[in-house]
Parts: sequence; structure tokens; C-alpha cells
Amino acid sequence: MTVIPSGQIRSTVRSTTPKTPNRYTELSRQVMASGLMRRRYGYYWAKLIAAPLVIAALLAAFVVVGDSWWQLVTAAVLAVVLTQVAMLGHDAAHRQIFRSGRWNDWTTLVIGNLLVGMSYGWWQHKHTRHHANPNKIGSDPDIDLPVIAFTPEQADRRRAGRSGPLRWLIAHQGVLFFPILLLEGLSLHASSVRRVFSREPLRRRPVEIVFLSVRIVGYLAFVFLVLSPGIAFAFLGVQLGLFGVYMGMAFAPNHKGMPLVPADVKVDFLRRQVLMSRNIRGSRLLDTAMGGLNYQIEHHLFPSMPRPHLREASGMISAFCREHGVAYTETGLWQSYGIVVRYINRVGLGERDPFECPLLVQRATV
Repeated sequence: MTVIPSGQIRSTVRSTTPKTPNRYTELSRQVMASGLMRRRYGYYWAKLIAAPLVIAALLAAFVVVGDSWWQLVTAAVLAVVLTQVAMLGHDAAHRQIFRSGRWNDWTTLVIGNLLVGMSYGWWQHKHTRHHANPNKIGSDPDIDLPVIAFTPEQADRRRAGRSGPLRWLIAHQGVLFFPILLLEGLSLHASSVRRVFSREPLRRRPVEIVFLSVRIVGYLAFVFLVLSPGIAFAFLGVQLGLFGVYMGMAFAPNHKGMPLVPADVKVDFLRRQVLMSRNIRGSRLLDTAMGGLNYQIEHHLFPSMPRPHLREASGMISAFCREHGVAYTETGLWQSYGIVVRYINRVGLGERDPFECPLLVQRATV
């Protein structure tokens, strides 16, 4: 395997892409013929019915426990449940559940806005851009965050004019990445509220405002009605903090530390999605814990593929990639977190080629 330095990415892409046949069409035909795109109504209806029932049971337990510090356990359980429910909303937003786009949209609105407290319109706008150009500088919003630098250029801007503790923090930002996720839950709610009340275009704005208002205001009122202020703030801190950490730990391994695509470089669809994504191997328990996001390559290639089919599809797609010389990356969960931390740290240290292992890995794969 030959490692290509970052400076050679542009010339390699331009010299190889025009000669590359459309392998994605061939792969798509194989996947369609296998039946892996068929709907799984039984699987999803079971989850759609279970989600509100489990949340209702937790709220009932919340009332029974009452004004007690044991509510911190309830908060932790609720954080896990809401993350799992959010992952179900992610499936609906990608048209995995129903054939009807309208049914999927309304399912996502109810799950995202009303149950979880996240704006579907805000998420859709951000996530669609990510799927179109994963890890592409200037196009992927997931590598353009206000706190963590994911490219050397971002790190340079943030180090400029700073010294002492601030420079140290930037240089060690990988270690801080997971603690920062404690604020991600609050950030997701704030971004959602900001978007629905902004002047930017948003479909079904009145519905989103009503659902978000009922969810956020009603939830806060319910918590402070049952709990004394000190316990209520602790409850919200634990629930929002763990919700953010769980969401971040499910999404972080998928692209961080994978190749970065310069803004002016075009890559064909198959390579754009496979080379910039990382799968996390593990058991079916891991599949459940990560909501199927551990099959990130399959999800990016076929976003509307139902979650239960991703494991089976991974074998077919990895074999196809090997046959056609496309690097298919798969690691263990903890190994992936190590890669993420090392990568972000090295960006913070200002190294121009922030990750030795893949700024693009084989000449044939670009």
C-alpha cells in the first residue's frame, strides 16, 4: 500500500477520475438485486410504537421517584433512550422506514421535534450537505465547528495571536474532544431553536415551532414541577450531558481522521463516500448501540437502505471495493476513538499532513 502525501491529492484525482468507470451503478444493481433495499415495516413499526411507550414509562417513573437524587439515574436512562429515539428519527429522515416521503417527513417531525427536541429542518439542511460532500473542505459542515479544528488551516487561524494556555488547549484539542461533547446536547437544542426562529427558509415552520415549544417548554416545566431547583438543574445537566456524549460517540468515529478533500477537487460518488468513511466492526449489540451508524460506508452509499440490512450489505460492498481497488476502512470501536483523538491533536499541533495513514491511500482509490 502506497501512502499519497496530501500535496499529491489534486494531481492524482485529476489524472485518474476521468478514466474511472462508473462502478457505483454496477454496485447499485447488485444491491437492488439482492433485495437489501426492501422495506422492513415490522422492524420499524415495533420501534415506532415502543419509543413513545418507553418515554411515557420513564416519565411515570420520574413522577414516582419524586424529588430525590435518585433522579440522576433516571436522567442517565432518559439520555440513552432519547439518543436511541433520535437514531430512529435519523432513519426516517433518510427515507428508510416508509416508501412515502410525506410519512417519513412527519415521522421525523414527531420524533425529532416533539420527542427529542431537535429541529428536523435544521438537521436536514446540515446533514444533507454532509452526505453530499463528506470531509470536503468548505462543503461539509461536520468539519467546520466553532470549538474543534479539523483541518490545519482552521488550527492556524485559531492559534494566530494566541499564546500560553490557549495555544496549549488547541494543541491538545483531541483530549478535550470527548469532554466537550458534554455540551453537545445543549448545543443541538439551541441550534434547533435558533433555526426555527431565523429568517432562513424552512418547510413546515409553524409545525416545527409548535412541536419544539411543546417539547422544550413542557419538559422544563415538568422537571421543575416535580423536582426542587437544585436537583432539577442536576437532572438536566446529567440528561443533556450524557445525551450529547452518546450522540457524539456514535457519530465521531465515522469520518474524523479519514481523508480530507480539497475544496476544488472532484471525486466520483463511490470513492467520495467510501474513502471518506470508516466502519466500526462489532457484534449486533454494537449495531443497536450505534443505531447502525457503525456501517457508515453502506449508509453513505445507500442512505435509504433500512438499518437491519446494513450488516448484510457490508459483506457485499467490502468485497466489491476490494475487487475494484477501493480502500474499505473498518476498525474496532476503541481503536477508532484513538484515531480520532490522535488526528485532532495533530491538527492542533499544526502539522500540515495531520494523519499519516490516510490522506489518500492508494493511487487506484482516488
